[in-house]
Amino acid sequence: MAVLSEILALQWMDGRSVVIFLLVFVLLADYLKHRAPSHFPPGPWSLPLIGDLHRVQPDKMHLQFAQFAEKYGPVFSVHILGARVVVVNGYRLFREALVQRGGDYEDRPRLPLTIDAIGNTGCLLMSSGYHWKKQRRFALHTLRNFGLGKLSLEPFIQQECQYLVEVFAQQEGVPLNPEMAVTKAVSNIICCLVFGKRFEYTEKQHQSIIEDFDEMLKLQGGMGAMLYNTFPWLVRHFPGPHKKLFTLVDRVVAYMEEQVKEHRVDYDSSLPRDYIDCFLTEMLKNEDTESRFDIENLCICTLDLFFAGTVTTTTTLRWGLLFMAYYPHIQKKVQAELDTVVGSSRPPSWSDRDSTPYTNAVIQETQRMGNILPVNVGRVTNRDTTLGEYTIPKGTVVMAVLNSVLHDESMWETPDSFNPQHFLDQDGQPRKREAFLPFSAGKRVCLGEQLARMELYLFFTSLLQRFSFSAPPGEKLSLDAIFATVNCPKPFRLCATPR
Repeated sequence: MAVLSEILALQWMDGRSVVIFLLVFVLLADYLKHRAPSHFPPGPWSLPLIGDLHRVQPDKMHLQFAQFAEKYGPVFSVHILGARVVVVNGYRLFREALVQRGGDYEDRPRLPLTIDAIGNTGCLLMSSGYHWKKQRRFALHTLRNFGLGKLSLEPFIQQECQYLVEVFAQQEGVPLNPEMAVTKAVSNIICCLVFGKRFEYTEKQHQSIIEDFDEMLKLQGGMGAMLYNTFPWLVRHFPGPHKKLFTLVDRVVAYMEEQVKEHRVDYDSSLPRDYIDCFLTEMLKNEDTESRFDIENLCICTLDLFFAGTVTTTTTLRWGLLFMAYYPHIQKKVQAELDTVVGSSRPPSWSDRDSTPYTNAVIQETQRMGNILPVNVGRVTNRDTTLGEYTIPKGTVVMAVLNSVLHDESMWETPDSFNPQHFLDQDGQPRKREAFLPFSAGKRVCLGEQLARMELYLFFTSLLQRFSFSAPPGEKLSLDAIFATVNCPKPFRLCATPR
């Protein structure tokens, strides 16, 4: 019996030794993989395997980054997404990274969730390198030919503004949530450029796609997405939010495929109607496989344009209406200026912008305080580089935080207050602010910036010309935000009272 006990004890000790050895091996491998190189930005002490996952809440990420910056400095690192991520705060360092050294920071991170959702395509938003440059150049050239950033597009936007005004007028002052109507109106502008048509506000499938996009944003900005990107080898095999996200992506991509299929029925290369037609033409003549001019990539690029051309402008306009109802004295000043310059007999036009400095200042302050993409879209260094006093190795994910720029205390007089005077001089004339970068900066600056500026001005002024916005009786408006990829106001209702 004594001999048997010794054998069993030895076997148990051997098994325990194996477990201990494996544990030590895993911890050592994790440490060696994620240890910070010399002259790397400081940050909190990370736990093995999970890094700083326990410290960072996706829905409060931009606020937590501001707290970390106070402790570790404007450039720090956190261990999230399965790697050490460098976070950049403040206008000076933001500009150094994205503008002065922009070529070093122009790539996008290859996140497992994105790759598993849409594949390894050459899309516009999250691709890098050669095919990104080819696709972006093609998209810019094509959309400009169809009016992007030109006055030729203005009549279409003005017409859509009138359709939206009619929706509000039909409410006759009854409280409404403006989100869906505004989203459909803004979406129709990019739809004209990409699909060659607009959709009636009663069109069910268009509304369904908009709702799918909204749900996708929430899922991409949640803890489930962060866990997936940290432990893809594990999480992808279990149920979770990622399964729903994949279903939504498949549905949206199928919609884009349907639009492409419809185009191919009566496609005429000599008479291109929109972005899809031009892409189909490029497919026929482009033999460069690396540039990814193929049907699969056309569907993903179309999805990118639809998303980028809808979500950010829509969200900014929702913030704008909320701010006007919350600050009625500012709303009255905007309306007084519009009454003087535009009057009531014609719709506002882009040419009125220079004559309405206060209104334009309010729109810019809405962009600053609305803070649509507070953490910005991530970058990846494509070579060893530097930032301030630190060395950033090639392949490092970098988050240049827009929230820190739009609220930089060294650049704004009242960074946390809604104050249109930020954009006006002592004489009430326009004042350019170098830290006003709502569309980001550098080589990855928003492709549709010029279109977004025109849309914001025309939609905002068309609504303020016709209506006064206020909280419904007995309801209190809140300026609290919900952050899930995009920084949105909490759902709210307004009364649009005809003027």
